[in-house]
Amino acid sequence: MSLEKRLLEHDFNPFVLFSSDGKILSLNEQAQFIINPFNSKELFELATTYANVTFGFKTTFVDLEFSQQKFFGLTVGYENENEIGIKLYQTPSFKLNNKKPTGELTNIYTLVDLCISTNSINSDVVFTKDFDPTIPEIIISSNAFIKILNKVYSCFIENENINTKIYYRIGEHIIFDAKKYSLFSIEISSAQINQMRLKELNSLIETSSIHVDIKKKITINLPMITE
Repeated sequence: MSLEKRLLEHDFNPFVLFSSDGKILSLNEQAQFIINPFNSKELFELATTYANVTFGFKTTFVDLEFSQQKFFGLTVGYENENEIGIKLYQTPSFKLNNKKPTGELTNIYTLVDLCISTNSINSDVVFTKDFDPTIPEIIISSNAFIKILNKVYSCFIENENINTKIYYRIGEHIIFDAKKYSLFSIEISSAQINQMRLKELNSLIETSSIHVDIKKKITINLPMITE
């Protein structure tokens, strides 16, 4: 394999080459995280939709969400009627502190359930859970995590329902000491956010190494460090 092909193979952005009838001819490593037999047709339709009218290459900046990942643009190219290639440009969803987290090996489900139980006391809120059960025990500062998660729940505690979702961030990772670690998220959502408590959460986040993404939902993003 030439250097050019190896660079494409290890590109952070997914690339797929299709035949004219939508069959996959080749794809790089990153594309393997987002494409499967069920959604390859959708990606092929993106390629044909954004292709140049004539032979050549066309780059389009457009917000896309494909296979639970977000992209800010794509390049489509074809030089004959037999094959067409598409490259998606992945949007950095968040940045993590470059310092490797420290702490103890902990069951994250136990910590989340503990926080839910604590916030359920003297409350009529219905807590619902949507957990991927395959997250392993990870190294984390339990005390820091519990403080942040309890403050997150306090931002939503005035609602009737609060949902907690734990899931892998497919295809996303962070590197510490030249080693790649997968990422997962704990997403908490409800109808309304208490803005005063949200300010308190922001103050707590500033003194913590734990990354929290605050939008309509509040998402805690964690590296899967197991040793």
